[in-house]
Amino acid sequence: MKLALTLTALVSAVSAANEFRAMAYNPKQLKTGDCPTVDSVSGDLEVLSKYTNEVRIYSVQDCNQGEPVLRAMENTDWKVQLGLWINKDDSVYEADKKELLRLAGVFDFKKHVTSVIVGNEAIYREEQTSAQVAAKVRDVKQALTKLGLSIPVTTSETWPSYDKQLIDAVDYVNMHAFPFWEGIHIDDAQSKAFEHIYDLQKLAGSKKVVVGETGWPDSGANYDAAEPSLKNEQRYLQEFICRAQLEKVDYVWFSAFDEAWKPVNNASDVETHWGVLKGDKTPKFKSPMYDCSKFVPSSKPGESGSDDKSSEDKESDEENSDKSSDKSSDKDNSSEIDGLDEDKSDSESGSNDEDKSDDESGSNDEDDSSSGALSHTSISMVSVAASVVALTAAALF
Repeated sequence: MKLALTLTALVSAVSAANEFRAMAYNPKQLKTGDCPTVDSVSGDLEVLSKYTNEVRIYSVQDCNQGEPVLRAMENTDWKVQLGLWINKDDSVYEADKKELLRLAGVFDFKKHVTSVIVGNEAIYREEQTSAQVAAKVRDVKQALTKLGLSIPVTTSETWPSYDKQLIDAVDYVNMHAFPFWEGIHIDDAQSKAFEHIYDLQKLAGSKKVVVGETGWPDSGANYDAAEPSLKNEQRYLQEFICRAQLEKVDYVWFSAFDEAWKPVNNASDVETHWGVLKGDKTPKFKSPMYDCSKFVPSSKPGESGSDDKSSEDKESDEENSDKSSDKSSDKDNSSEIDGLDEDKSDSESGSNDEDKSDDESGSNDEDDSSSGALSHTSISMVSVAASVVALTAAALF
């Protein structure tokens, strides 16, 4: 009995090291960008079920995304954060709101919908003012209340875009944090993200602050000191998630899949390289994707937040008495967010998709990603094996 319980706990621990609180998900076909079907969404959710049970989408009306997602979730425990798109043309918002209310009469929102997100970086793109977005948030809340639904309603914005009137309007603060787009070196990335979280928590008062998007690309051109690579993507993933778990910060990881159809000329060539899974729906990293057992959060920018570094460093450390090597940096980290221009292009062309993404071209470095997670996997397997042997012996004697 003890052996069975312990093995269950070990399996749960390994599983937890692949879990994400929620993932940003575009239901469009990964390679072509064609509109989704119930079957295509069901296939995506089956793959994603190994990593999360909640996704965020960015529009219910564009490409008829809302219905196939909700239909695919029927008779399951899947959850979704439903988005309404906002740009300069308010008719786009009105169409999304109309479809949202229609869907509310067809599907079980109380079971499957965890929140409604009104707009995605519309203030950042200078397509709406804070007052205009706040008014739309209140409009949707009122409409849902009339249907007897008390689902949380918010917007999603970059961290500098929030002010008091917007915070007052939302049920929780949903912020985007992308140290990559600030040109921050990977050594300082997780501490920079949490610096922004702490700043908004002070402004938000009693309201919860959620990270509505964060992530790191695995390929493409550098953005100042920020370097896209599989090694850096996994490092940021590990350091951010471990710290978020430690500090009980909810987040949506950007993003679930690489998406080959995404444009690459809006801001840089990293656009198709943000997924945790490649365009063929296979994972970039071996299990476990992250290991929080030795995580130590940095207290300020310039300090490394983890003992885990790269797989090569870790293996070398283990062979040489587990030397630690927290890195420091004296770089100026005062740069502002300046890299989400693809949103502007997307909205002007009528696209209602999330801001950044990945595609299959990011899979060229698959071998590097495997080595990036191999040390964690090997250690975990050795630990599991040792535990099983010890427990088996105890059970026999």
